[in-house]
This record gives sequence, C-alpha cells and structure tokens, in this order.
Amino acid sequence: MITNLGLATVWVLDQDSAKRFYTEKLGLELRNDMRMGEDGPRWVTVGAKGRPELDLTLMVPGPPALDPESAEQLKALIAKGVLGAGAFTTDDCEGDFRAFSARGVEFLQEPQRRPYGIEAIFRDDSGNWYSLTQRFAELDESADWGFGGDEDKQS
Repeated sequence: MITNLGLATVWVLDQDSAKRFYTEKLGLELRNDMRMGEDGPRWVTVGAKGRPELDLTLMVPGPPALDPESAEQLKALIAKGVLGAGAFTTDDCEGDFRAFSARGVEFLQEPQRRPYGIEAIFRDDSGNWYSLTQRFAELDESADWGFGGDEDKQS
C-alpha cells in the first residue's frame, strides 16, 4: 500500500545554481550532495525543514535517466519556462511572497485569493514555475479561479 510520495525530481539546468536557489532563496534545507558511485551522476536533494517525508532531487537532464536527444529537448523546455514543477504549501503566502521577492525570486503572479487558498506563482532559477499556496480549510466558491473572469467562478 502506498503511503506517501517520498522523492520528486525537479529538472534543473545547473545543480549548483539550483542548490543555492532552493536553499538560500526558498529556505529549504540541503539533504544530500554527493556522487552516485565514482563516475555516477550527482545526487542533490533538498526539502522543507522538519518535513523529512519528501525530498526534491535537483537533476540536470541527461544519462542515465535520459538519452542525449531527450535531455536536450527537456533542457530547452526548462529554459523556455513552460514546465510547472508543482505547488509549495505555506502558512503565510503574502509574507513568503515579500520575503522571497526580497531575496530575488521572480514572481509571475502576486498573491491572489482563489477558491482553494491564497496563491502566488514564481519561477526557479532554471525557469520551472511553482504555485505557492496558503490553503483554505474549506473551498471558497465565491473566489475567482483566475482563468479569465467571472465566468470562471463555480456556481
């Protein structure tokens, strides 16, 4: 029986730069930075402090996971900024927005009230975009979904 997701891959263009971004700008803790075997790929993982149940592995596309052609295609998509890597939850979206902005995080959307919570959208230093969401205990169907206007509100 599956009980949790324990590791998620975030494809990045540069592991050193990504490690600095996730630890220094977002405040995640470094969990691992090592080689997988003498000539193996570099294994860099980060995660939220006090939350050991999920590690993010910061991986540059390439062997052994991807063939060279697929790696180059994925790198192009990352650099283009079209990949959404997930949603980070927070207990203070507006406070984190201010703190992260002061550290140089690029936000695509300032905090907005949505039916599920308060959400801001940012990019990492490779181009991946994330939701930063402060969840509501209950769905607020009066809030705009953010897809274009009042027609997007659920009735």
